[in-house]
Amino acid sequence: MLLLIFLQKRSTDNAEVEVYSVKVDCKVASRFAHTVITSSALNKANSSQEVFFEVDLPKTAFITNFSMEIEGQTYTGEVKEKEKAKKQYQKAVSTGQTAGLVRASGRKMEKFTVSVNIAANSNVTFILTHEELLQRKLGQYEIMTRVKPKQLVQHFEIVADIYEPQGIDFLEAYGTFISNELLPWWRKQSAHISFCPTLDQQRKCLGCEGTLIDGDFFIKYDVNRAETIGDIQIVNGYFVHFFAPSDLPRVPKIGIKMKQTKDAMLAILNDLAEDDYFGIVLFDSSISTWKESLTKATKENVSEAQQFIQGITDLGATNINDAVMKAVDMIMKGKRDKKVPERSVSMVILMTDGMPNSGESSVPHIQENVLLAMGGNMTLFCLGFGDDVDYSFLDVMSRQNKGLARRIYEGSDATVQLQGFYEEVASPLLSEVDLRYPDNLVNSLTTSHYKQLFNGSEIVVAGRLTDYSLDNFLVEVFAHGFEEDFIVKGQASAQEWDILYPEQEYIFGDYTERLWAYLTIQELLSKRETGTAEEKGNATAQALEMSLQYSFVTPLTSMVVTKPETDEEPEGPLIADKLTEDERQKAQRFVDGDPHFMIELPEQEDALCFNIDDRPGTIFNLVRDQLAGILVNGQTIGDKKVAPDGKVNTYFGRFGIIHQGLGVRLEVTTHDITVSQDGKQAKLFWSDTASLKGANMDLQVTKDRSLTVTLRDSVRFVVILHKVWKQHPYHQDYLGFYTLDSHLLSPSVHGLLGQFYHGVQFEVKDMRPGEVPEKPDATMLVKGQELTVTRGWQRDFRWDVKNGENIPCWFIHSNGNGLIDGNHTDYIMSGLFKTV
Repeated sequence: MLLLIFLQKRSTDNAEVEVYSVKVDCKVASRFAHTVITSSALNKANSSQEVFFEVDLPKTAFITNFSMEIEGQTYTGEVKEKEKAKKQYQKAVSTGQTAGLVRASGRKMEKFTVSVNIAANSNVTFILTHEELLQRKLGQYEIMTRVKPKQLVQHFEIVADIYEPQGIDFLEAYGTFISNELLPWWRKQSAHISFCPTLDQQRKCLGCEGTLIDGDFFIKYDVNRAETIGDIQIVNGYFVHFFAPSDLPRVPKIGIKMKQTKDAMLAILNDLAEDDYFGIVLFDSSISTWKESLTKATKENVSEAQQFIQGITDLGATNINDAVMKAVDMIMKGKRDKKVPERSVSMVILMTDGMPNSGESSVPHIQENVLLAMGGNMTLFCLGFGDDVDYSFLDVMSRQNKGLARRIYEGSDATVQLQGFYEEVASPLLSEVDLRYPDNLVNSLTTSHYKQLFNGSEIVVAGRLTDYSLDNFLVEVFAHGFEEDFIVKGQASAQEWDILYPEQEYIFGDYTERLWAYLTIQELLSKRETGTAEEKGNATAQALEMSLQYSFVTPLTSMVVTKPETDEEPEGPLIADKLTEDERQKAQRFVDGDPHFMIELPEQEDALCFNIDDRPGTIFNLVRDQLAGILVNGQTIGDKKVAPDGKVNTYFGRFGIIHQGLGVRLEVTTHDITVSQDGKQAKLFWSDTASLKGANMDLQVTKDRSLTVTLRDSVRFVVILHKVWKQHPYHQDYLGFYTLDSHLLSPSVHGLLGQFYHGVQFEVKDMRPGEVPEKPDATMLVKGQELTVTRGWQRDFRWDVKNGENIPCWFIHSNGNGLIDGNHTDYIMSGLFKTV
């Protein structure tokens, strides 16, 4: 659920800021979780210190409140429309105030960070609240608390109370960091879980300051289920209906697997049931199939298909449109010829690691073609592998066809990610599930028709009652089962919570209303990406209105926190956003070329670029994060000899990467990659496609193209190899450096690239003709200065190593002076792994 860290930026002595209290209080009422994180710290120094509060929370959660208490004064956040919050932030920056823009998104979690300057011998208390509807997956609900206090905490407590009127079927709680020493200090009683270790119980060893608390704390449970219409809660004029019938036979699947990832295909074939039918479509610039018709998943057929997959070589181009059309044709033919069971569920699983670049390549046209071909008669699931895919495209196309998309991240756990996805959709129990309620008694319903219900999942419908005092109404559920139609009817009636839980004060009486609002906003946010232009506009307006009404931080709103004024410098507001997956993917920074630096800023829909000119052999610090223990330096190389025009071109030819906490050191050159860890050393070569997977780090080399470095619970780096004709009289091979998931680094990260990882605000005015007609000049207001800048282009080689993609940007002259902190010579290092 969350991660708690206190960090201090301006002092090297961490003991000067003491975190003396951390409490996580989670209350769940009918799957709706309301979590409050409270943490307090004391600045014991004789001077002011900057203290950071950092929390990882689930992507599916909405922040609803944040406040800071400093010396008896409370500073409370306010949810505002994102565009208005952005203007407030930009105004603060333009007047010279410091302001923080907090917005991040990771694999399953997203990060909330705030910092505040605390006077000597003063206290600060941070309070963050977020809410989410727990989703049932594989027969259970899960609450995960990630805790990394990084020091001993006087009062440390995790408390969870679960209120489920149906009763708890099973409940388990455990922590990855709970050893034999900590095991006696957590409690599980019915639906109450607590973990409250003392200072001594937290210690790694007797008398030492290191803490054992570093990892994830899990709570998993499920509820009792009656063989009826499900569980319906009616509270204060709103209702919520949970539907997950038990003991139903699974419906056979018709599955078309469209392959571009061999391991994924093999894993899915292993999980097919014998009464399923399947087909395989391969696609690059052309389309081919394993067999022209659907095949029953007998052991013999699955084994034959696996052998076929093993023999496939890597495919190049990506013709997604024609591949899906072929899959649809195979399913339709199987049904017409009655080769598959009449009541089977039809699904297409698209697996791709690239962009559509062959055949029809227009994303809107592909989505339109797929929607028309499937016609609501089958479901599309999309698996996007790595960072080269357009995840937004896959996500929208899946939801248009009643399915879902998943990004499978590169790393040693890719197979586990894939298994988790497939297990969710492997066993359909019902199809065309329709939940009906009286039109004259119920309105403002969330989605009440579902293409499928899968084993271990749950359908949730919420709505508003026309009569606030209404306490019962008729509910009907119609669906297709394996052998016959599924029909149940029943009466929903209100339950008295004070009778169910007589010893508990009711936790938050409007929970059904907030659950309804949560679901409604989630569905509106989906419609703004998948509907018509008019539907998108209406959905956006309604989602914004409800987000503001219920104080949810969504992709349309921001949490604005006014920070206290200090004597040292004027403080501006802090803005907390929620990134979409598409925005996260675009928020990259890189250096590539001569050396060309580029900062993409999706929040401002623009980019900045600058060059650094110095003599060959110079080593520059690119990224330095002392708190995360990460260092990246790059050394320049020159041409083989000076060109006739006398210009000396320089490029990056060598990178040094260190992660102190993981004990990892990498040296990357244009010839090879050397990895050192725990006294051991390994070498990889650009001439081979290879991978190296470990507990703390994964390396993936694509032959003569790229190296992806994935650090555990941290940032990813990509190094691009630019191959130059060996007989070229002047130029030689060189490297480019790209940062992915830069938001996972701490707010104190710096370096020529690192200083921009958390954004930079600027304003451009007075555009005028430049020396070149297509490259106008302008005046830029940035960091309290006025700079003359030029509109130009910088090539991004992430997707096309040979040609690159032109990205428009504002070019800052004179080695980035005025944009970068200090002078470019301040970033020169004495060695590839040195910090000075």
